[in-house]
Amino acid sequence: MSDGDARSRISSFATPDGRLAYLDEGSGPPLVLLHAGFADHGMWDAQRAAFASRYRVITPDARGHGESANATRPFRATDDLAALLRHLDLPSAVLAGVSMGGATAVDTALEHPELVRAVVVTGVGTSEPTFEDPWNLAAFAEQQRALAAGDAERWLAVHLRFAAGPHRETADVDPGVLRRLREMTQRTIAKHTAGEPDHRVPVEDTWKRAADITVPVLAIDGALDTSDHLAMSARLVRTVADGRAATVENAGHFPNMERPDTYNSLLGDFLAGLTP
Repeated sequence: MSDGDARSRISSFATPDGRLAYLDEGSGPPLVLLHAGFADHGMWDAQRAAFASRYRVITPDARGHGESANATRPFRATDDLAALLRHLDLPSAVLAGVSMGGATAVDTALEHPELVRAVVVTGVGTSEPTFEDPWNLAAFAEQQRALAAGDAERWLAVHLRFAAGPHRETADVDPGVLRRLREMTQRTIAKHTAGEPDHRVPVEDTWKRAADITVPVLAIDGALDTSDHLAMSARLVRTVADGRAATVENAGHFPNMERPDTYNSLLGDFLAGLTP
C-alpha cells in the first residue's frame, strides 16, 4: 500500500486539544508503530505491509505531525498515545518506535505500564537524551544557525544527514528513503510557524525509573547510527529488567526504512517469542 493510499484511509479521534490521526490495519495482537520526530506514519510503510496479516498494526501521527492537530496547550506524547489505546479499547500493546517514537514508547511503559506488553526502540534510550558526539553537536549547531537565518532548506539538509550518520554521506543512502524522509519532514514543517510555543511537557526521571520497567525491551539499532544514539539504546537495554539488543548492518538512524527486511525479521522474531 502506498503512503497516498494509506492517507486516504486514516482515522482520527477527538481530544481536548484537537484530533489525533492514526491508521488501524489488520487483526491479531496489537502492534503500535511510533514514528521519529518530523516524520509521520508513512515511515512505517514496509512494516504495515509485512505485519498486518498477523497483527493489528496501528500507526499514529504524533501531535503536531502528519494529519494530527498541533498543540495549543501543554501536552505529553505518552498521554496522547494512552488516549489512543484507550479509544481503541486495547488492553495492552507492543510499542515499537524510532527516535522520538521510541522515547514515547519508553515514557508510556513508565507512565501507563498497564497498556504496554513490550517495547522496541531504535536510536534512542529514554526521552532524556544525552549528546556528546562531536558529529551530533556540530549538526545541531548548524541547524540552529540555519533556523536563526530562516534557512529551512539548510536545516532540512542537516536533518537528512542523520539518515546517513557520521560514517557515510547522504549520497550513500537510498534516494527513495531520503525522498520519503524529506517529504514527511516538509509536511510537518509546513504545519508550524516560526517562534510558535513549544507545548511539550517532559516526563521526569526517566533514566532513574527505567529500572522499574519489567516488560521485554528490544533495541534494534542501525550499525551506522551515531555513537550517542547507540550508547543510549545500549544503556536502556542494560537498565531494564529484560533488555535485548540487535543490530541492522549498513543502516543509520532509520533501519526500518533502509533495511526493512532485516528490521522486520528481527521485530518478527521478537514478537513471536513474547508470552501470549
